[in-house]
Amino acid sequence: MHLLNFMGVKKMANDVKNDPKAVKTTVGVVTNAKIQDSQQPKMPLGVATAMFLAPLCWYGPIGSTRSVLIPQLFSQIDSAHKVWAVGILATVASITGAIANLLFGAFSDVTRTRFGKRKPYIVLGTIAIALSLVAIANTTSITAIIFIWIIAAAAENAIAAAIYPQISDRVAPKWRGTVSTFYGVGFTIAQQGFALLAAQFLGNVKFGIYVMAGMTVVLAIIHVLLINEKSNLDEPKIKLDKESLKKYFFFPTHDARDFYLALSGKFLMVVGSTIVTTFLLFIFTDYIGQSTKQAGGSISVFSTIMLVIGVFFALVGGPLADKMKRVKGPVVIATFALAVAALFPLFVKEAWAMFAYAVIAAFGNGLYNSVDGALNMDVLPSSDTAGKDLGLINLANTLGQMLGAMVASAIVEGFGYQAVFIFAVAMEIIGGFLIAAIKRVR
Repeated sequence: MHLLNFMGVKKMANDVKNDPKAVKTTVGVVTNAKIQDSQQPKMPLGVATAMFLAPLCWYGPIGSTRSVLIPQLFSQIDSAHKVWAVGILATVASITGAIANLLFGAFSDVTRTRFGKRKPYIVLGTIAIALSLVAIANTTSITAIIFIWIIAAAAENAIAAAIYPQISDRVAPKWRGTVSTFYGVGFTIAQQGFALLAAQFLGNVKFGIYVMAGMTVVLAIIHVLLINEKSNLDEPKIKLDKESLKKYFFFPTHDARDFYLALSGKFLMVVGSTIVTTFLLFIFTDYIGQSTKQAGGSISVFSTIMLVIGVFFALVGGPLADKMKRVKGPVVIATFALAVAALFPLFVKEAWAMFAYAVIAAFGNGLYNSVDGALNMDVLPSSDTAGKDLGLINLANTLGQMLGAMVASAIVEGFGYQAVFIFAVAMEIIGGFLIAAIKRVR
């Protein structure tokens, strides 16, 4: 162990010596710094505030529509096939998301416009999501909804692939943990706050989807104004030759071990949590035995717990990690916490077991969202391809959510709701061990 530690320290020293972009930090060596610490002596509050709003403008509205309102809409259209309908939508969206995330992340890296390289994808993606949601709200065919969702999924991933790399573009290494905390708090609110809001519209799904469409537009406008991305026409244009195509449009191959461990761990963590929350409504109605009205109240309680506790730990997680001088450890703890949470509803078919799940999962999600962003930034192979590489990590998040729903459908149909929790525990444990294997940072 001591020899491994010595070798790790020696490698960090060599990284700093050989790489002009390398920055030695308290958690390891960051080799992808586009802005040096000396160039940004003060915390970029405007960027931090914009990144707080980032997940609220894209993930909050469309995520809550997908997890709360769409299942209810499918239940109203065809109750007998609602579970499979959710699974099919997730499958189609997963394929679309995989392609869109990779392409739009790479395209944003090489885009040169007077509006910047990220803003065009955020603005156009927001418009596409809003129009798609309005169309879905006025559709009574499951097949048509699934086809429309292809557009929504492509737009969602276009935004995700462009919005997150703004931290790498605009924030020096010493502020990344703090700005990631802002993003983590926003993501927690997007996850739980919007689910709580969406649950209020289970009796009027159409109006609820309208609300989500409007909110994604308003919040995206505020984000774009705050981030204030300038023209990047002065950046060197990328010649799309063989080497550039390999660099910007293919999976990273150099110094990417820790990157892939972070990506894989995140994917499994998200799958494990999503297979529970995707069928939250059906867990309360079909597994626990509540009526739709009772389930609406239970989802409100569940979401409130997740929101309050999640935001608290998202707020304290970043400073705690800074004090401990660790970013990997808190992410591992958070992932294992989600495994423990799933044990309660696995063994007890009562509403209180789901509330117990919410308490522990909120701790895990809040801590994870607060610190995971900084970990992801620190394991990027290169700052030049931040959009593409963070697009891959966002893809792990998006595919984890969508494939989680697809897998959950198959598990429920084949083995029942109880098996969902067994699968969730397994995914979280494996994901935690993968993240623990990262070597570049502590």
